[in-house]
Parts: sequence; structure tokens; C-alpha cells
Amino acid sequence: MGKLEEENRKVMRATKIQKIVLRTIATAGILSVALLAPNALKMLKFFGNNKDKKNKTYSINNSRKRLIEKGFVEYSKNGLLSLTLLGKKALNKFENRDFKIKKPEKWDKKWRILIFDIKEINRSVRDNIRTTLISIGFVKLQKSVWVYPYDCEDLVNLLKADFDIGREVLYIIADRIENEKVLIDNFKLN
Repeated sequence: MGKLEEENRKVMRATKIQKIVLRTIATAGILSVALLAPNALKMLKFFGNNKDKKNKTYSINNSRKRLIEKGFVEYSKNGLLSLTLLGKKALNKFENRDFKIKKPEKWDKKWRILIFDIKEINRSVRDNIRTTLISIGFVKLQKSVWVYPYDCEDLVNLLKADFDIGREVLYIIADRIENEKVLIDNFKLN
């Protein structure tokens, strides 16, 4: 692995840990430091990291300190951690990442269809995905079925990783869609 790739991997890991710490505190409202590490450790297991528990706890504590230094988290009068207004904004930014797709000059006449089936208990994830797809420019075909005319496989993989939804999302490339004239007009394709 090259030096730039390694540096990028470290930054991405630190960002994910900070997101986990912020999300854990936001979910609990306020949280003691003693409760932060176990709750964040549970969320870290989804990243498939093979670091031992001691190293993960160390990473979480470092992230907590950095979040306090940045003003995202503060101690309340009784010693519990809580999100600041700045922390809530940072968490919102993490949750609604600014996904972008570079549009080619010419359409390849293929449709990219995204289908997802996310259970009701994960409604917030489902809503965040819908919001993200709308902001990118996807068009809703049917309930939980979205279409886009350009290659977006990398973005879909990023969405799957960012929202921890692998099997619940299906990416399809299609040559034709029934009544696609409406879509062609909507996307202003030639």
C-alpha cells in the first residue's frame, strides 16, 4: 500500500470513530465516559477491524479528546458527556455526506437502478438514504426503487459502507425501462 493510501486510510478510520462517538452520545443524550467506550466498541465491530479491544478503546478515547478540543462534545456539570450545537451540526454533516457523481459528456444509454429493502427498525437509515439519493439526483420509480442514468457503482458501494447496509441494497444496470421516455425527459438525456 502506498504512503498516500495509508494516510487516507488512517484519516477515514479516525473520521468513522469520531462519527461513532458522536452518534453514541447523540443516541444516549448524555453519557458517562465509562459508558462511552463499551457502546462505541459495539458499533466499531461492524467495521470488521481486527484490532484488539485495548487498541479500540485507546482509539475511542483519543477521538473523544479530539471531539472535546474541537468543541463538538463537552462535559456537563455532573461529569457526563453531551453534544454541543457544533457537535450536532458535525454529526448531521457526517450523517448526510455530500455524495457527488461526475456526469459523463454522453449518456451510455444504460439505467442504474437501486433497490433497497431496509426494515422498519432502521427507519432513520432508510430516510437518510432517500434524502441522499434525492440530493444526488436519483428519481423514484416505485417505493424503494430508484433510477439514475450514469455510472454510480462506486457511490452505491460508499453508501453501503457509510450506512452499514450491504445486503439490503441491490444495484442493477438495465438497457431499457418501460415508459423510459419520461425518465429521458426528466434527466434531459439525448
